[in-house]
Parts: sequence; C-alpha cells; structure tokens
Amino acid sequence: MPKSPKSLSGNQIRQKFLDFYEKRQHQVLPSASLVPEDPTVLLTIAGMLPFKPIFLGQRQSDFARATTSQKCLRTNDIENVGRTARHHTFFEMLGNFSFGDYFKEQAIAWAWELSTQVFALPPERLIVSVFREDDEAFAIWRDKIGIPAHRIQRMGEEDNFWASGSTGPCGPCSELYYDFHPEKGDKDIDLEDDTRFIEYYNLVFMQYNRDADGNLTPLQNKNIDTGLGLERMAQILQQVPNNYETDLIFPIIKTAAEIAGLDYAKSDEKTKVSLKVIGDHIRAVVHLIADGVTASNIGRGYILRRLIRRVVRHGRLIGIQGEFTTQVAETAIALAEDAYPNVRERNNSIQAELQREESQFLKTLERGEKLLADILAQKPDLISGTDAFTLYDTYGFPLELTQEIAEEQGITVDLAGFEVEMEKQRQRARDAHETIDLTVQGSLDKLAEHIHGTTFLGYSEPQSTAKIEALLVEGQAVESASSGTEIQIILDQTPFYAESGGQIGDRGYLSGDNLVVRIEDVKKESDFFIHFGRVERGTLNLGDTVTAQIDRACRRRAQANHTATHLLQAALKKIVDPSISQAGSLVAFDRLRFDFNCSRSLTSEELVQIEEQINTWIAEAHGADVAIMPLTDAKAKGAIAMFGEKYASEVRVIDFPGVSMELCGGTHVNNTAEIGVFKIVSETGVASGIRRIEAVAGPAVLDYLNLRDKVVKELCDRFKVKPEEIPERITTIQNELKASQKQLDAVKQELALAKSDQLLSQAESVGEFKVLVANLGDIEPDALKTSAERLQQKLGESAVILGSVPTEGKVSLVAAFSAKIHKDKKLQAGKFIGGIAKLCGGGGGGRPNLAQAGGKDSSKLPEALDTAKRQLIEQLQ
Repeated sequence: MPKSPKSLSGNQIRQKFLDFYEKRQHQVLPSASLVPEDPTVLLTIAGMLPFKPIFLGQRQSDFARATTSQKCLRTNDIENVGRTARHHTFFEMLGNFSFGDYFKEQAIAWAWELSTQVFALPPERLIVSVFREDDEAFAIWRDKIGIPAHRIQRMGEEDNFWASGSTGPCGPCSELYYDFHPEKGDKDIDLEDDTRFIEYYNLVFMQYNRDADGNLTPLQNKNIDTGLGLERMAQILQQVPNNYETDLIFPIIKTAAEIAGLDYAKSDEKTKVSLKVIGDHIRAVVHLIADGVTASNIGRGYILRRLIRRVVRHGRLIGIQGEFTTQVAETAIALAEDAYPNVRERNNSIQAELQREESQFLKTLERGEKLLADILAQKPDLISGTDAFTLYDTYGFPLELTQEIAEEQGITVDLAGFEVEMEKQRQRARDAHETIDLTVQGSLDKLAEHIHGTTFLGYSEPQSTAKIEALLVEGQAVESASSGTEIQIILDQTPFYAESGGQIGDRGYLSGDNLVVRIEDVKKESDFFIHFGRVERGTLNLGDTVTAQIDRACRRRAQANHTATHLLQAALKKIVDPSISQAGSLVAFDRLRFDFNCSRSLTSEELVQIEEQINTWIAEAHGADVAIMPLTDAKAKGAIAMFGEKYASEVRVIDFPGVSMELCGGTHVNNTAEIGVFKIVSETGVASGIRRIEAVAGPAVLDYLNLRDKVVKELCDRFKVKPEEIPERITTIQNELKASQKQLDAVKQELALAKSDQLLSQAESVGEFKVLVANLGDIEPDALKTSAERLQQKLGESAVILGSVPTEGKVSLVAAFSAKIHKDKKLQAGKFIGGIAKLCGGGGGGRPNLAQAGGKDSSKLPEALDTAKRQLIEQLQ
C-alpha cells in the first residue's frame, strides 16, 4: 500500500515553502495588496501579477530571484465555490520567480525536491504534465529526475501553454499532480479526473514573445513564474476530502455551524455547500476590507458587497436568522493574523463594515420576502425567470428558497429563464477585467526594450534640459511632430511631476530653437513619465534636446493643496478618531479632496475645530523635513502609510515635526506658512463607511472666496436685501411655494373628482356588474387613485380602470374592483392592472381590490385601455 505524506498545518506549509526558496537565494517578499497597482486588473488574481512590469521589461528587478505567498481573489467561478473540492474566491498562491536567472532544469529540480523531501510526497503518487512540444522539459523530468515516461503526460496548448493574451510574453508549462488513488494503476491515466488527481504546482517557463502574427521569438531574458496552491497542498498533506476541511478554512465553517446549531459532519450535502461558501467568502471579505476596499455598487466595492450578501444568504439557508458575519470574521482574522498582521490591525474597520452591510442587507431580504409574497398572491402558474432572478440578484433571495416557498403553493419556477438571466450576470463578471493583460500599452512595451526609465528632477529643479527619448501620436511611435499635433513625449529626465498619490501631473512647456510644446498633463507608466501635450510652434524630433520647464504657479498651488491634505489627516486623527486613515485623495491646482474611513458624518463643530487646527499649524510656520530612508525605519518612526499602497524598500518621508509624518512621493511646501490659509468646502459620504472632505488651500482660497462673493452679490441684487438677510428671504420664498403647491394640489384633486363624476354615465353593464374604463388626461397618480375609488363606490358592484399621462413619457394606471368581483370572478386588481401596464412598457401591482401601475410609453395608453375594457367584459360575462 503506498505511503501517505506527513501532515503539516497551513501555516507550516507556507513557511516551509518560503524557507526552502530563501535558502536558495530567493528574496522573500510580502504579499502585495488585493488591490493591484495595475489599472487593467480589478483585483490581484495571480501570484505573478505584482511582477508584471519586470516580466515586461518595463522595470528592473532589485533581485534575480524572489519568493512570495500572494493573496489572490477571483470571482469568475463563484458559482462553483462549495460545490467542488477546490474552487475558491480567496486563495493563497505560493510562488518562486526567476528574472533572467535560472530556468527549466533548476525550477523542475527544486519543485521535485520541495515536493518529495520537504513535503514528503511519495514519488509514486506524483504525475507531471508538459506541453506537447516541450521535449526539453520532458527530457529533464525523465532523465534528470527519473520519472517513468508513461507518468509524464504531454498536453495541449489549452492546458500547458501560458500566455497573457494574443501577443506578449508566453511559454510552456509543466504541472505536478498528486494521485489520491494510485491503486487504480498507471493505465489510461486521465489528469482531468479530479476525483483522483489534483494539480498542485504549476511551473511556467516564460521563454517566448508572441507577435501580432502569432510568431514566437525567444526572449533575451527567460523567466520562471510558478504557483503552488496553499489550500490544495493543505488538502493533500492533511488528508481531508476537500480544501474546505483543512485548518485554513474549516475553523470558520465550524464557527458558522455552531451559530446555526448544526453538526457539519452530520449535515446533508446542501447544508455543507452553504457552510463552505460562508467559510470561503468570509476569508475573501476579511482580506478585501483589510486592504482598504469598502462595499459599493461598482468595481471592487461591488465584489465585496456581493460576497458579503452571499455569506448572509447562505446563513439564512442553514437557519441563521440574526446577524452573524462578525462572529465568523473573528475566526477568519485569528487564522490569518500571523501571516497577514494587517487583518488584526484593521479589525475594527472589518467588523464595522460587515455589521453595516449585513444589517442593510437583512432589511433588503425582508423586502424580497414581501415581493415574493405579492407575486404568489396573484396565483400565477409559473414564477418567471426574470422575477426569480430579480429576487435573487436585487433582493438576495436564494433561488432554492423561492422554489421551496412556491412549491408549497403548487407553483413552479421558470428555471430556464432564470439561467438566461444568470448567464447575463456571469458575462458581466467576465467583463470585469479579471484577466492579466501583459500587452496593454503595447507601444511602450516595445520602447522599453530600447530606452531607460525617466529620471525625475522635479523635487529640486523646476527647469532642466532633456532629451526626447520617444514620441507617440495616438499611441503609435513617430519620428517627429509638427505644429498643431497632439503628442505624448518621453524624456530621459524631467522636472515635471507625474500624476501619482492623488496629485495631478504638472503643466508647463518644452522649448528649443523656434519650438514650443505646451504640456497639459504628465502620467507615469512603470518607470516612464508620459508628457501629454501639443506642439504650438515648430517641429519636435526624436532625439532633440529641449528645455523642460514647469508652470511654477501651478506647482505652488499643488504643493499647498498636497501639504494641506497631510495636515487634514493629522487634524482628523487628533480631533475625530486616531484610527482614521486615508481612503483616497485628489490634489489639483484649484482644490483638494480627501477620503477617509469613518462610520458617521462629522458634526459642524468638528469641522470648525479641524479648520481652526489646520490654520493654526499654518500660522505656526512648521518647516518640512524630507528624508529618504528604509521602509522599516520610516514605519518605526511612526510615518503614516496609505492602506493598499505598495512601497519600495526605500521610501520618501515628509515630516512636519510635531504635526504630521507621512510616506509620500508628492511635492510639498517647505514651510506650512507657504500655504497661507485653509478652508473646508464640504463634507459628505461617498460610500459605506467612507467620508469625503473637499477643501481649498493657498491661492485657491481666494478663487473660492471671489466666487462666493459674486454669488452673494447676485442674490442681494435679486432679492433686494443685505447679505445677512438672504437666509430669511429664502425661507420666506420656500414657505410661500409650499403653500402655493398645496393649493394647486387641492385644485387638481377637485378637478379630478369633477372629471370623474362626469364619467358615471359612461359605465357599461355586464351582467350584474358595471364596467368603466376611461382616460383622465394629465391627472396626477394620487388624484387618479382617489377618483377610481370614488367611482367604484358610487357604481357599486363594479370594475373601474382609469389611465392618465401626468407628465410627458409617463403613464399612470389604477384599477378599483368591488369585493364581489374579486371573490366570485377571481379577478385581482393588482394582477390585472400589472398586465395592462406591460402594454405601456411598465408594470405594477397592489391589493386584490385596489392597485396602481405605471408605464413609459404614453402612445400605447389608448390601446392599453381598450384591451383592459375588452378583457374585463370577457371575464365578467
């Protein structure tokens, strides 16, 4: 009987991997944030992503070898989470990387040594795959490692050739698989059989560059990119049936089960799936929030919100009624804090974000339950796929629960229609940039092979000579550009600050003999500063030497605003809450914006105190101490770093002693007195738990005050009052307007009733009932409802349908049925009027005897009312 590997904890596996490669001269690097530097990718989805600029040749690495345990998050297979043994949203990828150093033979030898000696995996349980054309890798495995040829599987491009896209760096892969059932023998090995095999280590040999025609050319520097799944190795070594039952996740599952009063081992498969989803998603949620993501309806915030809602939804499925996410999050934090201390540091933020989101979502779920009750009250034969998906996606109502409740009343759900809507959502998720695009900025990638990065001189030199290293017009490299051309320029050195850290790029000019180029913006791509401008005079040629000069007035404004953001953060920590941290910023020439984590709005008194404190610091004339130091030293000194920001080993520290000390690459004043004055413009909420202060500083304050003065003068002229009398005058006007509106509403109501009384004679008899269908013109919805009720009461046993077009493009409909129509004829006002409203591009519903609906196409109202009358007569006869 084949022996089994020795058991190790998840933390031990991680540490042994890193120690193994550190002893082999690999630089151990901390995990990058789940929020990547790369703007083309929404989240960090692979271990290699932080090294993308190095693989592209855009940035030189400080070391030839590296090893990491990288946090990753993917949602493209979210529906498989909990249903398979190894699908996850959050996972850790252990990786070793070579940047033009060792290659295939060494990578393969170390992967085998790590697997069989460090992790003690029995060699007879291991099988490897190689790319079908990679004879070199095949020979290394067979001849150097000694694996029998029949246990080396050649596989196609889809499985064993890695590429970032249609063009760019690429190369063959070799993967290591563990065999859970070696007793089945070596005949007809099928690595796709995931009940027997698990792929745990992938070695990518990045050796080619693929051009637009599909041609492969060898890279000058060949790279190694590997990934070993921590959760998968834990499953193997801990000998459990799936990744979820390892010590990395199972304690979270156990906590959730205890809250629900369940025993995981005795639970049915459906319950286990829900518990696994909770265990997986809560890890993802904890790390996302720790890395600075807050819930919202877009981008990363939407992913966070969706994951939290899935946790709550699955909690409900297993019987948890109250709030519980903070309890399971505590277990997840305790499991992760040794390897990722920031989750404990951000504990308060994590708990507060979860509590807010869960509380809000539980209310949403209640609305979903009411909506389902309204749908079922109409006694449909089938709940449409669209309705079921709306309940699922908008209200978080599980499909299974919709089916269960519907089945109790003998009603089925259109599962095919639901799946159509679900596929649309999956496509939206696939479109959310969850790919690694190494071909973005293709022209720059090519240029990177021939030119060096830009040297920034702007901290000390507002003007310098510079050489034109590259010219781009509409993204394409050119040799020259003449007057009137919009152009992007790369210089060998520059005084222009490139947009970074919230500060916008400098403006200014490039000049030479009969040459003027206006620079409107500067952005940074890897190590290149891209100057966006327009040739105003002369011709600019590749290789020219020019004078680069920033607009000093704009720079002074940016410096004042940027330093003011540092003072603002210090004041917030001092006056509001020491745990406040930056969540984003904008430093422009005319204003500043500062986002920060805070669960409540600031009081007017706090805003006054903050403003006064900052202006006091400005008046005290604190000088700036700027220093470059190791990151560890800067943090030891207490320098503030921004969550989610990736810093180099050497950092720039801006210190105003006794006031503020931050890591920052931006430009700043030399003394706070240079700012002059600071003024808060507004304080608002921008997302759950995130507040925003907009302000002005320095010369921008005068612009702001001049604008306000102009507005005040115009109001004084219009109202014929003094400035201090403006608020009282506006209040008087508002009160007069409200009184007039009430009078107008009363007149409209009387008019509607008068119109409706004239309709009584138009009612038609259908057996023992009266039917009245009419268009009341431009009557408002409330007045229309009152009229319908009044007409129905006056007519007795009757059905009244009224329509109107209160505003252009808007249709209003009301149905009022007597009790006998509802009871004897089984007609429900809500269901009936909802169907009629669809003819006008809308919908609606309500009680069996009174319901309102609306539509968007007013041209269809006559046709809809005719249909309503015909259907009523048919159903009442």
